[in-house]
Amino acid sequence: MLDLILRRCALPTGGELVDIAVKDGRIAEVRPALEAQARDEIAVDGRLVTPSFVDSHFHMDSTLSYGLPRVNESGTLLEGIALWGELKPNLTGDAVKERARRLCRWSIARGTLAIRSHVDTSDPSLLAVRALLEVREEMKPWIDLQLVAFPQDGVLRLEGARDSLETALDLGVDVVGGIPHFERTMADGAESVRLLCEIAAERGLRVDMHCDESDDPLSRHVESLIYQTQRLGLHGRVAGSHLTSMHSMDNYYVSKLIPLIAEAGLHAIPNPLINITLQGRHDTYPKRRGMTRVKELMAAGVNVAFGHDCVMDPWYPLGSHDMLEVAHMGLHVGQMTGSAEMLACFDAVTTNGAKALGLDGYGLEPGCRADLVVLQCRNPIEALRLSPTRLYVIRGGRVIARTAPETTELTLGEASETVSFDF
Repeated sequence: MLDLILRRCALPTGGELVDIAVKDGRIAEVRPALEAQARDEIAVDGRLVTPSFVDSHFHMDSTLSYGLPRVNESGTLLEGIALWGELKPNLTGDAVKERARRLCRWSIARGTLAIRSHVDTSDPSLLAVRALLEVREEMKPWIDLQLVAFPQDGVLRLEGARDSLETALDLGVDVVGGIPHFERTMADGAESVRLLCEIAAERGLRVDMHCDESDDPLSRHVESLIYQTQRLGLHGRVAGSHLTSMHSMDNYYVSKLIPLIAEAGLHAIPNPLINITLQGRHDTYPKRRGMTRVKELMAAGVNVAFGHDCVMDPWYPLGSHDMLEVAHMGLHVGQMTGSAEMLACFDAVTTNGAKALGLDGYGLEPGCRADLVVLQCRNPIEALRLSPTRLYVIRGGRVIARTAPETTELTLGEASETVSFDF
């Protein structure tokens, strides 16, 4: 007896409708018209079933703190950093946990069951680190929360920052982070990359570095990240997040840089909503778009995964943690409206994110974890166009969230009709 069968599912890859069978939390079989019985069945009836969404870059320690202690009126990255510095002395562990739990519930409702969250390690008390480690364990049955030790104030710029970061890793934080463009000099930035990559190599950990989050075309710390990845044999374990200075670099230099990124196996993690909001703030017109070169990176074979980055915090006043909104914005800013390009943007919030995070058992093949989302649409391009209702969110073969299909009753003249959003 199977635990669950989803009947007549449309898959992201297209093709004929299939049934998906689940046993003991994993996908047991995927094929049309499965002749089997299960304790529970869901009639999907041609709607899209996808592996759960992945947010490859987020800041859960600051989420939902918008307006504390004040609002970022300039909208700049630097005012956001200054605001976070004002807020940190007033943080409490309980408040950080309460906001993080609420954000996780929003995420689950929208089908996002894996999040990589950076957590500031600049505070020697590591209050936020300890709080999010608790939330990670508490939410583990429903969501995979991967934490990055992030020295927001610079691992070399701030005295004691290295010790705090290493203590966070000792406590169980998963990934080594950094922010080389925020160090005092270009040389210090390069040195921070070397130091942090060596820490990761010694501990057998992954690296995810805020890298060149700047409009400055001479911010080229990704070069150092590539070099240290090659030197230390960290291929496939390193991500460069943001990489926004690439939008201002000249094409000749980028023609050298992108092949090096691909050669080192770096993952690139743009954050479309936030990158286009924070970057270009010093421009009049023409005004730069702010997001890195997604289309060109993908064409070179680089694994590109999108992140939400912020929801209602010192850097961004909006957001509901909907990864389809992120992909929708990435598609528009990257001018990726070809059919294959739109599908690639959908992958950037699903399979590419799972690859960047190193998630085991992710996918729709037999043997994969049954972490699935049923959407009120027929294919990935419709999903990007409509940001449809998540009808079912399934974790390990168990439904953990469900939403009624969206319909609208129209009254036009004397007649009324119900319009469904299954287009």
